[in-house]
Amino acid sequence: METNQTDWRVSAACRDTDPDGLFVRGAEQNKAKLVCMGCPVRTECLAEALDSRINFGIWGGMTERERRALLRRRPDVESWAELLESAKRDFAEVTEGERVVRVS
Repeated sequence: METNQTDWRVSAACRDTDPDGLFVRGAEQNKAKLVCMGCPVRTECLAEALDSRINFGIWGGMTERERRALLRRRPDVESWAELLESAKRDFAEVTEGERVVRVS
């Protein structure tokens, strides 16, 4: 199932958490990032933050500092949503291929 940009928030692991817990500083950021681990829409969330240049909070498991560094390293990316979705599909194909090899 592909989640579009408008409804990914419905499936977010953080949807029922206190939003203030995702807008923290310092060591508390590592704790906040744990909410993102295993989230089914982590990629969509990160893409939203990168494409929208959101400056604060934990989005897709990354802090604002981590996102700024990524944006500086990859100024050529026009759409993080497209790039991350493509990478996600490629990873799924490789993983599926590895499963077939292991079973055979």
